[in-house]
Formats: sequence, structure tokens, C-alpha cells
Amino acid sequence: MIRNALKNSLRGRLSAMLLLTIVLAMLVAGCGDSSSSSDGADRQTTDYSVQTHWLKVPETTDKEVDVFYLYPTAWAKTAPTDANIAEIDNASMLAGSAAAYARQATAFEPVGNVYAPYYRQVDAAYSLALPAQERDELLASVPAADAEAALDYYFKHYNNGRPFLLVGHSQGSNVLILLLADYFKNHPEYLERMVVAYVIGYSVTADFLAANPHLHFAQGPDDTGVIVSYNTLSPTVDSDNVPFLLPGALAINPISWTLDETPAAVEEGLGSFLPDADGVFQQVPQYADARVDTSNGVVRCATAVDDELRLSSAGVYHSYDIPFYYFNLRANAANRVEHYFDAQ
Repeated sequence: MIRNALKNSLRGRLSAMLLLTIVLAMLVAGCGDSSSSSDGADRQTTDYSVQTHWLKVPETTDKEVDVFYLYPTAWAKTAPTDANIAEIDNASMLAGSAAAYARQATAFEPVGNVYAPYYRQVDAAYSLALPAQERDELLASVPAADAEAALDYYFKHYNNGRPFLLVGHSQGSNVLILLLADYFKNHPEYLERMVVAYVIGYSVTADFLAANPHLHFAQGPDDTGVIVSYNTLSPTVDSDNVPFLLPGALAINPISWTLDETPAAVEEGLGSFLPDADGVFQQVPQYADARVDTSNGVVRCATAVDDELRLSSAGVYHSYDIPFYYFNLRANAANRVEHYFDAQ
């Protein structure tokens, strides 16, 4: 049923968004605060006391924990003369981020009160054409500066001392890595309340963790205060040709929550979240299996069929990192929350 539906659905709602989320991945460090840049972008951080600068603020805080979510790349330049960094009210980004929230962040709504700021993003094609150092500085100075300002506002005005989860994908995960390395190093009182950071669709490397000893990678389904990360590929894709993958990456199996290469079959999954023929995302039987490829630091999925999916590159399931394992992620988040409170 789902395979027939997928053939008919993934041509509209996801077309631009899925192409965008695959192309932007950069390991960056630091967060500048200069007021201008060579591309003319305004480097003054966004004011998060303005409610329209939030994609989602819960109407009620009836959960014991919060979720802070950063969406993946949600816009692209439509003309060479367009700005290389989206304005905070860019209509395309607003629509794209809402679509990403619907297929990703909703997995965590039953677990926590979800807070999701808008943040200015870089155009993927522009950023990848820059020399590495300039590219890193650009991502750090605008998207990460906005996200840090939003996170700081969240802690001071919304959190009220609750434990929290971090969730990001693609460019959102790139930014989370910056926050984990810098902001949370400078705010250990907040890091102590972090249940888990789902840094998905971005490579978390052994070298990065070695340089940031306050951070730790998940070792199983139950540990807390840790990072969970993976990128999803078919068994035949050479990870060296995927621009957002980094050497030395770590990955955890999003079905079995193990680090070794033991496969997790479809039958072990709790369900996927994929679009029907009308493009409406809904729960379906588990679609994707999972096996960690330790040599490349990725998750290999052998059950997905490329012809059924809207892909920008064959065998690269970047846009489905969360939807493939949607209900396993939800269950794992609830499990880690339970273990967090058990340990208190």
C-alpha cells in the first residue's frame, strides 16, 4: 500500500525541501557577532522576544520536559541576485520550516513541550561554493548566532528549570553542534538538564567529541545527557561522495539503538511516517530496516526503493532520516526521559 502511495505523492510537497536538506553540511566552530559581512547580511541577532520569530511555542506546558527543535534547510535562492542569507520572515523559509516541523518535530510532541525558533539560514549552493574557512564562518555567525539567541531566550523565559531534549536535522543539526560545543560548555548548569540531543542528518565525529570532552555519544537506548546521530544511505552508496558526511563519523542504529553492525529488521521497527498519495504524512508500517556501517559512520537501509522516493541523489535517504524511524525515535525519547527522571 505505502509503496504505491509513495510513487504518486513525492512530487510536490517535498520536491524543493528534500533537495535542499541534502546539500548543506559543514563542521564549524565559534560564533561571530560582527554587524555586517561581505555578502551584505545583517549580523545582528534576531530578537526572540518577538513572538512571530518563533515557529512553535506551546500553548500549554503540560509535559515534564521540553524539546528545542531546529529545522533543516528550508529555502533556496531563486535568482543569483538574491541575498545569500534568508531574512527571518522569508516566505519560502517560513513555509519550508513548517513542512519540516510537520514531518519531523511532531515525532516528539507526545514526549515534550516543543519550542522551535525561526532562524536565518544560508543558501546551500552559495555556502558550498565558498572556501572552507569562509563557509564555516558564515554558518557560525548568522544561523548559529540566531539559534543561540533563541536558546538563551528559551532558557530565561520559557524553560522554568525543566529537563529538555535538543532535536535538529541537516543544517539545524550543524547549528546544534555549534551550540553543544560552545553555548553548553559555557552553561554547564543547562547541560546537566539535557536528556538527549538528537543531532540527525549531520556527522558527529570522534575528533569532535575528543575536542569537546563535556559531550558524549550515546552507547545504547537508555543513557542520558548524550548525543544521538546518524545519516541514512542505501548499502551501495559511497559515503565519500556525500557532501554532508565527514570522516570519522559515529552512528547509532535508530531501531535497536546499538553501535555495532548487527542489522535491525523491518519487523523490529515501530512504524514510519510517510506521505500518502495526497502528500499527507501519516503512520505506516515500518518501511526501513537499519544497519550501522561502522567504517563509514552511517546507517545503511536496504529495504527502501529509490523509485518510490523523491531523492536528489540515488540511495541517499537524508530527507527520510527522521520519517523512516519516526516512531522508534518517539519511543526512544520517552524512554530516555524516563531514565533521566529515574536517575534523579
